[in-house]
Amino acid sequence: MPPYSLEDRLVIGIASSALFDLAESDGVFRKEGEEGYRVYQQANLDNTLQPGAAFSFIRRILSLNDLNPAGDPLVEVIILSRNDPETGLRVMRSIKSHGLPISRAIFMQGRAPYKFMRALHMSLFLSADEKDVREAVAAGLPAGRVLGSAVADHPEDRDLRIAFDFDGVLASDEAERVFQKDGIEGFRAHETLNVANPHDAGPLQDFLREINKLQRREEERQRENKDYTIRVHVSIVTARNAPAHERAILSLNNWGVRVNDAFFLGGIDKGAIMDVLRPHIFFDDQESHLRGTSQTTPSVHIPFGVVNQVEGAKASE
Repeated sequence: MPPYSLEDRLVIGIASSALFDLAESDGVFRKEGEEGYRVYQQANLDNTLQPGAAFSFIRRILSLNDLNPAGDPLVEVIILSRNDPETGLRVMRSIKSHGLPISRAIFMQGRAPYKFMRALHMSLFLSADEKDVREAVAAGLPAGRVLGSAVADHPEDRDLRIAFDFDGVLASDEAERVFQKDGIEGFRAHETLNVANPHDAGPLQDFLREINKLQRREEERQRENKDYTIRVHVSIVTARNAPAHERAILSLNNWGVRVNDAFFLGGIDKGAIMDVLRPHIFFDDQESHLRGTSQTTPSVHIPFGVVNQVEGAKASE
């Protein structure tokens, strides 16, 4: 029998800290150390962990496997954890209790598991561990730190709304570097001058490409069954506005990816948009934007590019 292949699937790695609410467990670890943590997890083995910030996103994206009912899933989610296998038992039992179709996991006692991302063809790694995420991004891997806590989720609701910032997330930080050096007028002049030159790819461009594949599968299903309702909806929410919007749109076209909606806000608070848009996950490279959005929206910090260099230096000290 040939080995199970992860190629041609959307593969997401997720730490237990992003999938579940581990605030109490982390408190035990900080107070009582590794052995106390081990005893605590064993004592609570059958106490199901409650959903964390990324739980709804993971549940909904896994539900899209019903687009390929032949038992050949389009989406795979794999646990990447710093727990050892023994303390990881509670995570796996909680996954089963919540009915999530996740069966694969890597448990590495106290060590960063993101190094296996390329071997597992992962398009995204989510964790609440800032150090792991920064190291992964520095290694050129698509990773993000989940902020905030779980929001109300309705199991019968299967829609999936995903929102991305543009610069430093889907695109490189080229424009942000110009903005930092020359200010807003220099940025606008640079983008107008280079309007026909697509941006280089950012850390999550391939992830968007994989999401687009799921959207195309949904469109096929709708052509086969006119009663099928499209579930996946993708937006960009960016501080760009005219005239800098044009290069963003042309870059998406050149990359061969697409979004359903675009919000060119020109500095308007993104949190106000999130309150209406209500995405199940939002990716941005600037923590200042996410402080507001993470109060109501599962938010992910992508520590990429020039705006994160100072913070990254502080985190490594």
